[in-house]
Amino acid sequence: MQIVTKTIKISTKGNPDLINITDEVVDILNTSKLKKGSLTVFVVGSTAAITTFEYEPGLRRDVQDFFEKLIPSNKNYHHDATWGDANGFSHLRASLQGPSLAVPFDNGKILLGTWQQIVLAEFDNRSREREVVVQVIGE
Repeated sequence: MQIVTKTIKISTKGNPDLINITDEVVDILNTSKLKKGSLTVFVVGSTAAITTFEYEPGLRRDVQDFFEKLIPSNKNYHHDATWGDANGFSHLRASLQGPSLAVPFDNGKILLGTWQQIVLAEFDNRSREREVVVQVIGE
């Protein structure tokens, strides 16, 4: 069993920014030379998340609209009073979606569906420099 850990640096535009990182994750898997196992994709920070969906313009808009309806950005949250940064909605969205994703791989290939991509969801109310950790565990 081997473990390979790499990071991806990503500049975001701020909420809502949905970035397809599938190719970067696959590149890390390919350079690991591991044939079967599992990889974890984890974003460092409490106002971003990792998810999967079909990365096409309509669904990207649907995801953005969904989060705006569920957790509106124009509402006051208790967190906003703590730091005065008006990003309480960002923390709630990120905590709901979650910071990580586990994906199996076999024969050196990631086991995603045909239309399934790995997506970094930036929810913060400003642009950020994000670090995404990809840890590949296998043989």
